[in-house]
Amino acid sequence: MLRNLVRAALFCGALAAGMAGAAMSSGAPQAAQTSPQATVAPAAAAVRPAAEPVVVPPQLPAADHAAAASDPAMPVVTINQSDASKAARYAVDPIVNNGPKGSLVIIGGALRTDNSAVWERIVRLAGGESARIAVFASASASPEATAKYNIELLNQYGADAFFVPVAVKLAGRDYRAAADDPELAAAVRKAGGAYFAGGDQARITQALRRPDGSNTLVLDALWDLYRNGGVIAGSSAGAAIMSSTMFDEPRSVLATLKRGVAEGQEISPGLGFIGDDVFVDQHLLVRGRFARMLPAMLKKGYKLGLGIDENTAMVVSPNRDVEVIGYKGALLIDLHEASSVPGPFNLSNARVSYLDSGDKFNITTGKFFPAEEKAEGKLDPSKPYYREPLFAADILGNTTVVDLLGKLIDSDQPDAIGLTLGSPRSMQPDLGFEFKFSRINDSIGYMSAASEAYSIYNVRMDIRPIQIRLPLYQYKSDVPVVGVPQQARGSD
Repeated sequence: MLRNLVRAALFCGALAAGMAGAAMSSGAPQAAQTSPQATVAPAAAAVRPAAEPVVVPPQLPAADHAAAASDPAMPVVTINQSDASKAARYAVDPIVNNGPKGSLVIIGGALRTDNSAVWERIVRLAGGESARIAVFASASASPEATAKYNIELLNQYGADAFFVPVAVKLAGRDYRAAADDPELAAAVRKAGGAYFAGGDQARITQALRRPDGSNTLVLDALWDLYRNGGVIAGSSAGAAIMSSTMFDEPRSVLATLKRGVAEGQEISPGLGFIGDDVFVDQHLLVRGRFARMLPAMLKKGYKLGLGIDENTAMVVSPNRDVEVIGYKGALLIDLHEASSVPGPFNLSNARVSYLDSGDKFNITTGKFFPAEEKAEGKLDPSKPYYREPLFAADILGNTTVVDLLGKLIDSDQPDAIGLTLGSPRSMQPDLGFEFKFSRINDSIGYMSAASEAYSIYNVRMDIRPIQIRLPLYQYKSDVPVVGVPQQARGSD
């Protein structure tokens, strides 16, 4: 009852904003304008080889967030705001001129055809109506079919997309020669954007880097496109390549926690468009992949990780604002103050935040901006909704971590516990892990009055290995199993 009254009050404040947003939303996709092309226009000029770019994130203009902070509809939440000096840990050298002027659209995979928020954003960032977008199906096992599908989709949303035939699995073409074709590189450089379809991310890096690890002409052209203001978008495998390290041939999430990662096996170099300071992963909440990010981040020294869920995108702007759009949300993992000790995987004093659709986070300043519909929905810790111990038996389950965090931030409990363990027949069956999430002084939650969705910032996360006693369970001897003879029932 109490929660309903609170939500009714919040709904009044959010209704006007929600109606305004609905009025501004786009209509149905436009009709397809052009048929997919397997060739590109010849280059207008010779292509010069470009050096490997040095990505230095630009400094965020102070005026951008000052204006937002003065707007009551756009509250600003700073990481560890109880200690302002810690904001310096996000600072970077202010070499603004070396930072890319373009944007990234990092999609968690399984992007639906009707997700207009994401498709329309890609086209708009590429230049709007009739924007030329280079489609890379390099990750696909069937590049031509994948390219045709995505070209038709982009064109329905107003683009003029074309196929870049640089793919390991493309029959009848030498992908290495194509990747160093000056005319093809020139066509990519002149485009307003590029889109990487899903598949196997290792095929992308294989196609766009030479055997010695240097950039091909087409990869240099992509960097020029991005540096000069274009958009680079990618879904699933196309999202994995966005960081300088990516998963290559990983084990399951639990096995990754148990065994760790090794360079050239579970992880390998990505293309690094987002910079060297942020690790990216995809299919995140549906597959419980947030946990596999942690060994990779510790191995490579990352302090920030961004994981995006399916049918959802993170839009990274030139000032390093990260905006979540689409169906679900993203997890931010902060290891600036985290520590680990030798032995089975463990982690102390990490921070985890959940950015729901519409939320923003700035990589440079460490500030959060909840979605407009949540502006009046800051949760009051003195009025919790959940009042019982919080526990999840499978923290790696579909969206389980976000569900548990949402309950924690709106409860009277100081912490919540989640476990993960494997089959008695799996590798190291006696090893499991406890995930402990704790509310701290900086933990803040917002709730949408319209959708009842949470945004959750700055929750502490500690992970400890646990001993699983085998057999994990035993049957109650006095409960018969219908259809199974007593002597046939196993004791394992």
